[in-house]
Amino acid sequence: MRLTSIAAGILILALAGYPALNTIASRAAAAPGKSPQGAARGPMSPAGSPPRDSQKESVPQVPQELPETQESIKVQTAVVNVFATVRDKHNGIVGDLTKDDFKIYEDGVQQKVAYFSKEVNMPISLAIMMDTSGSMYYILGAEKDAGSRFVREVMHKKDEAIVMTFDTDVNLLADFTEDPAVLARAIHRAEINVDATGIGGTGGTIPHRTGGGTNLYDAIYLAAHDELGSEAGRKALVILSDCEDNGSKMSERDAVESAQRGDAVVHIILISDPRNSEGYGSGVAQSLAQETGGRVINVRNDRGLEQAFDIISEELRSQYVLGYTSTNANRDGTFRKIKVEVSRPETKILARRGYYAASR
Repeated sequence: MRLTSIAAGILILALAGYPALNTIASRAAAAPGKSPQGAARGPMSPAGSPPRDSQKESVPQVPQELPETQESIKVQTAVVNVFATVRDKHNGIVGDLTKDDFKIYEDGVQQKVAYFSKEVNMPISLAIMMDTSGSMYYILGAEKDAGSRFVREVMHKKDEAIVMTFDTDVNLLADFTEDPAVLARAIHRAEINVDATGIGGTGGTIPHRTGGGTNLYDAIYLAAHDELGSEAGRKALVILSDCEDNGSKMSERDAVESAQRGDAVVHIILISDPRNSEGYGSGVAQSLAQETGGRVINVRNDRGLEQAFDIISEELRSQYVLGYTSTNANRDGTFRKIKVEVSRPETKILARRGYYAASR
């Protein structure tokens, strides 16, 4: 939500006997432009893509005869939204909690939950991200089949998704679309270490370092910052990889921060192929997921891939939405830690661990 300033004239009118103006509030909503269904928009870059077109709702007009004033009053409201999934000790989804069952703390200070809902239908913006480096050679076919089924099952009306691959480059195979068939076709075009310009996508988005092989952090940055950053509502990255990065210009911290600033959850399907080294990237995967409120699911075979997608699909459709206005009104751009608690015992909560406050 973009912040809106209200001129001091509104206050003056209220004091002069215009009670209807005492409660005026305004809101501007971003309306991101979209490319044609599934079409690539062109090369991306680490510096970020040009901002999408936006439209603002009209602000109440102030009468021309207002007294002149040199001062202004700004009304600024920043609502922090937290999406939470709760599971019981048997790992089942807990779906009957109420607002009173939750407590939210920001930097150790309890916050008042002003908005609460159990959300199953709020539109989702997804980035399906496939590792196409050499280590994925034996599992890529299964990734394509499971990923195609996932987008067909998880996508509801008004949901949208993109498909990206990453190896020595980061490639956009399908731009934002609501059509699962377009996404499935893009997933099936993924190839090991192939420039995407030859398979109907956008290639060479970030030049790799000499000797680089898997640009995982670059891919996360581009997906969270450039692609999902301007989207509204729920946002998630679903990454299929062994999470070994050996070529990115961006760092692990850059990748985590880009997801946090974009309010995007990172879910990782951590693929361990027994024909390659095991255990690689598990620490990185845990960091990326835990810091953003996502999860890591370890996979070794085709059946494991299908189960992993089923778990992520269930969680995307079984979230609570908690909204609060921070008691810390400073617009200092700092990172604020978030902790969510529920009153029901023996439960596990999946929610992001913090956010970056707005800057002046």
